[in-house]
Amino acid sequence: TKNDVINALAAGFDGSAASGWGGTREIRREKMSMLRRKIAERLVSVKNETAMLTTFNEIDMKPVMDLRAKYKDAFAKHHEVNLGFMSFFTKAVTEALKLFPAVNGQIDGHEIVFHDYADVGIAVSSPKGLMVPVLRNAEQMSLADIEREIKRLAVKARDGKITPEDMTGGTFTITNGGVFGSMLSTPIINHPQTAILGVGKVVRRPVYDPSGALRPADLIYLSYSFDHRALYHHRRVRRHDRLRQREAIFAAHAQPALQQAEEARARVLAVGE
Repeated sequence: TKNDVINALAAGFDGSAASGWGGTREIRREKMSMLRRKIAERLVSVKNETAMLTTFNEIDMKPVMDLRAKYKDAFAKHHEVNLGFMSFFTKAVTEALKLFPAVNGQIDGHEIVFHDYADVGIAVSSPKGLMVPVLRNAEQMSLADIEREIKRLAVKARDGKITPEDMTGGTFTITNGGVFGSMLSTPIINHPQTAILGVGKVVRRPVYDPSGALRPADLIYLSYSFDHRALYHHRRVRRHDRLRQREAIFAAHAQPALQQAEEARARVLAVGE
């Protein structure tokens, strides 16, 4: 408060505590590691060689949050892995990629290469920096399969056991800056892919529902960067909007599956007793 500031100024300050840092005007240099140099060169080349744009959309995560809160304990006990948000986003992405194949493709010379599968790269943090291992055939995975594979690859990255084979061949990438507290970002395409999805952190805010009533909502921003050479403006808007719709639709479709898992676990426990 104002009085606290006035009292602190009147009492004076300890000069040693306020000395801060610097003052010597010295500089030092550190050589960049080979990995950091290669990543920097790759990122700069993507910016220079693609017509990259980023668009943003807002999603109400309440249906997914409610679903996760209801089933996360049963899910963890039945599948021996936690139910996070990335499995929902990954599954929604694979559904959207099926509808918009160019987003799942890449430019090769004067041609666009389309893939009949979704190898989704998931950015994970490691002691050496951000790495992007790939979930092969993510379109065929269940929520539990996705969570298990993300956990397995994240542990490999953390322990320094990730291999080049784990990180090559992806057709689309998801990066979750929300785990670091970021609300919004402009993710850089993972070349030679044509698009990347950035996921922000969930923030509770008041919103108006269709009836005009004010209610709390768990909102999240999605950042979608794409190569304009492969994806026309109207198509990318439709694709991003469809992803937003798919996230809500998939939450509704996932509930019966999670309910079945909970019932199956209950039956197993009943037999054991």
